Amino acid sequence: MLEWREREATLLAPWAMHAAESAGRVHPESMHPHRSPYQRDRDRIVHAAAFRRLAHKTQVFTGYHGDYHRSRLTHTLEVTSIARTMARGLALNEDLVETLAMGHDIGHPPLGHAGEDTLDALLCDEGGFSHNAQALRIMELLENRYPEFPGLNLSREVLAAQMTRCEKSKQHGRLLEAQVVDAADSIAYDTHDADDAIELGLVKLEDLLELPIVKSAAERVRGRFGDLGADQLRRAVLHDLVNVQVVELIERTQRHLHEQTIGSTADVLATSTLVTHSAEMTAGKRELESFLFQRVYRSPAVMAVREPAQERLSQLFFWLVEHPDAMPARFLVRARHHGVRRTVADYIAGMTDRFLELEHARRCG
Repeated sequence: MLEWREREATLLAPWAMHAAESAGRVHPESMHPHRSPYQRDRDRIVHAAAFRRLAHKTQVFTGYHGDYHRSRLTHTLEVTSIARTMARGLALNEDLVETLAMGHDIGHPPLGHAGEDTLDALLCDEGGFSHNAQALRIMELLENRYPEFPGLNLSREVLAAQMTRCEKSKQHGRLLEAQVVDAADSIAYDTHDADDAIELGLVKLEDLLELPIVKSAAERVRGRFGDLGADQLRRAVLHDLVNVQVVELIERTQRHLHEQTIGSTADVLATSTLVTHSAEMTAGKRELESFLFQRVYRSPAVMAVREPAQERLSQLFFWLVEHPDAMPARFLVRARHHGVRRTVADYIAGMTDRFLELEHARRCG
């Protein structure tokens, strides 16, 4: 059986991040005999409480009950699947890609972006709140599973990649593995939010077919399968949307690597983003995102549920600030070092949607 160093040396491209070249961890640990550092990082995220709670956190549609539309966990798994396909096509480190994808949303609070916006406003004098920064905070401090160190003690490359998610304007110094996960995240939420919106009756497929990027997908589907029923057409179109974006990204990235003679991770870090869509695809995605923002995320039906939920989160936040002793003991200890308001935000951000509702009813009802 190949040892993991040999396997990586055999399978990975020179522009991939090899675990043997990792800068290590903040708190040094001995190597595992059978798992690479990035395999261990992935497993630590999967076993983290913050990851498990994603199963009961809103992706987009606060307060909509049903088994079809995405939670934060199912979104995370879909991002991981898309990113792994791209990583294999580019001979990247799949273990690192899986780690980054599995961990990219663990900082999300309950209620999806509605919860994030509320906490950001409540902490406007405390540096604000961002789910990307909160994920890093969980990785480095909040998750408490190991006696040797706070947080998860992930590899420095994982922490650095998560840091770049906090710095949206950063175009250099990003491993290809991190670029692939960001691209997969965009593909997943654009396409799957549209799918969920149709399932919930917020928009119709006919509305989406007015967008060039969706219309082109429908034409390819009809050319291949002929006339389909409404549900089959919807799923085939959305599947095609994912596939065409993934294929384009792999092929364009391969071309960029060749044209810019990228031969190492150092070359990657010194170069601007290599994983990019064509101008036509970028324009199509922007039109789709604008449609979703106007017709779905800010639709009257969604806002009618979102705003009362945000108010309940705010009420619980202020109640806990006044009664910090109602939080678990470990949060009281943390409050002495990080302040009550930030600690209350940490506590609420770790809640699932349903636990938030129960706590609000118990404390503020």
